Amino acid sequence: MLALLPESVITKFRENAVAVLDEIKHPWVRGWIDYGKAMGETRAILMVLQQRLIPVPEEARDRILACTDETTLETWIARSLTVHNTDELFD
Repeated sequence: MLALLPESVITKFRENAVAVLDEIKHPWVRGWIDYGKAMGETRAILMVLQQRLIPVPEEARDRILACTDETTLETWIARSLTVHNTDELFD
C-alpha cells in the first residue's frame, strides 16, 4: 500500500512516527501515561468490589484511588476477586 504513495508522503509519515515515539519516551509524557494507567487500575479494583457487593468505606476508596504503584495495584486487582472485605485487600 505504501508503494502507491509518493516518496515525499512516505518520508513525512516516517518523520511523524519517529516524533510521536520520541514524545512518548519523554519523562513528562511517560508520567501522564503511567498516571492514566494507575487510574484505570484503581477503577478496575473498585468496579470488581462493587460487582461483588463488597462495601468500600470512604477511607479504603481514598487509599485505592491514591495509589499509583503498579505492583501494589496489580496485587489489589488480583485480591479484589476473592476478598470478603476491603481489609483483606490491603493485607
